[in-house]
Amino acid sequence: MSLFLVLLAGCGSVPQLPEPAPTVSGCPVVVPCQLPATKPARNGHLLTDQERTELAWAECAAQVDAVFQYQVTHEQAR
Repeated sequence: MSLFLVLLAGCGSVPQLPEPAPTVSGCPVVVPCQLPATKPARNGHLLTDQERTELAWAECAAQVDAVFQYQVTHEQAR
C-alpha cells in the first residue's frame, strides 16, 4: 500500500502553457467617431448625456491611440 502511495505522489497535473500572443497584420480597424444625439428633458438627463458623450470621446481617443501606437511601432521597425 505504501508503494502505491509513493507512486501516486509522482503523478500530478502539468501546468498549462501560456497562450501565444496574437499577431496583428496591418493597421488596426477603426470606425468613424460618433457622438450620441442628446435631448435632455430634465436636469438629471444632463449628467447622463455628459457621461455618454465622455464615453464616446474616450472610445474615439482609444482608436486614435491604437493607430498611433501601430504607426510608432512599425516606424521603429523600419
